[in-house]
Amino acid sequence: MYSNFKEQAIEYVRQAVQEDNAGNYAKAFPLYMNALEYFRTHLKYEKNPKIKEAITQKFTEYLRRAEEIRVVLDEGVGSRPSANGDAAVATKPKSKPGAKGDGDGDGEDPEQAKLRSGLNSAIIREKPNVKWTDVAGLESAKQALQEAVILPVKFPQFFTGKRKPWRAFLLYGPPGTGKSYLAKAVATEADSTFYSISSSDLVSKWMGESEKLVSNLFQMARDCAPSIIFIDEIDSLCGQRGEGNESEASRRIKTELLVQMQGVGNNDQKVLVLAATNTPYALDQAIRRRFDKRIYIPLPDLKARQHMFKVHLGDTPNNLTEGDFEDLARRTDGFSGSDISVCVKDVLFEPVRKTQDAMFFSKVSTKDGEMWMPCGPRQPGAVQTTMQELAVKGLASQILPPPISKADFDKVLARQRPTVSKHDLEVQERFTKEFGEEG
Repeated sequence: MYSNFKEQAIEYVRQAVQEDNAGNYAKAFPLYMNALEYFRTHLKYEKNPKIKEAITQKFTEYLRRAEEIRVVLDEGVGSRPSANGDAAVATKPKSKPGAKGDGDGDGEDPEQAKLRSGLNSAIIREKPNVKWTDVAGLESAKQALQEAVILPVKFPQFFTGKRKPWRAFLLYGPPGTGKSYLAKAVATEADSTFYSISSSDLVSKWMGESEKLVSNLFQMARDCAPSIIFIDEIDSLCGQRGEGNESEASRRIKTELLVQMQGVGNNDQKVLVLAATNTPYALDQAIRRRFDKRIYIPLPDLKARQHMFKVHLGDTPNNLTEGDFEDLARRTDGFSGSDISVCVKDVLFEPVRKTQDAMFFSKVSTKDGEMWMPCGPRQPGAVQTTMQELAVKGLASQILPPPISKADFDKVLARQRPTVSKHDLEVQERFTKEFGEEG
């Protein structure tokens, strides 16, 4: 299977080199980046150390060449490479200068190329397809993020003089309230390079490499600005300094993150740092202070819960009325967005369970023709049979589960409980009074 990744990478390289030699750098750049992505995936599966070493060497060469082209494109056009290939670039660099233009002829440090290639996997290249309208409630948080993400790119003339866009957001609140979901909406709506980072992306077993990863991440984000760096569960990286279980490596990561975030804020590099945590008190004070907007993402209110039930049901056949949705929202006070998602997922299987257990079926007319649907024994046209018996007769494709009903929700809600405790909420609300703002 993994040989396909290598073949795809080689094909992209072939096209990239062809465009590169023809001087079409804006077309060559994305082809090189696609090739690197496939090579990186292939390396995950390759077991032969010699082949792995050869591919890594090629990977480094192509990464260096892609960096050279990006630098030339930036200098020639004054922005990121154009997708239409019309970028005017005067000359192709003859030698192999380092990515930072140090002119020593040795090229980019292979170690740095290796670090950057690892971080490439954090770039979200396909938008998650989560719109602002899919996020129920949280109007204040959405407005603040739009001010920071959408407006500066679409309307740069708004931000003149002392009016600067927000540069660092901390989203905090109980688990399952939609912090990561909100980040997905940002990734979908923003015309920016989006880096989704977890602690595993930045923690290395090698001495001194973790802080280099942090430095390279921010440098890559600046190179591809406008960019967004999303750090999920930031408390796992930036706990309180000076704690007994804190390692030297952890301390150095925090120090480097502090330095880089301060640089982002001061220099207005069009890099937005977005972080999420369930335990805001666990954050180091200095890190917390770097976030100029700290937004509380609370449990969904009545209107938001009603919207969530509709969104999660989607176009699944159901016979619920608007009043039914209102009743469900009232009965799920204290539920998080994740709790409601789990509830609906369970409900979606109720018609399947009914179909499996049914002893009577009747024919119903649908847009796809006549189908067999479970029914009661006294319903007109009821036939005593089972799902298995219908399948044996070759009618498996004509069996249709019944639409979801309010009774299905009643059955599931009778056994489901909210996962967020009162103590958790009290902690979050206390932090909001001290350091945050309402979402």
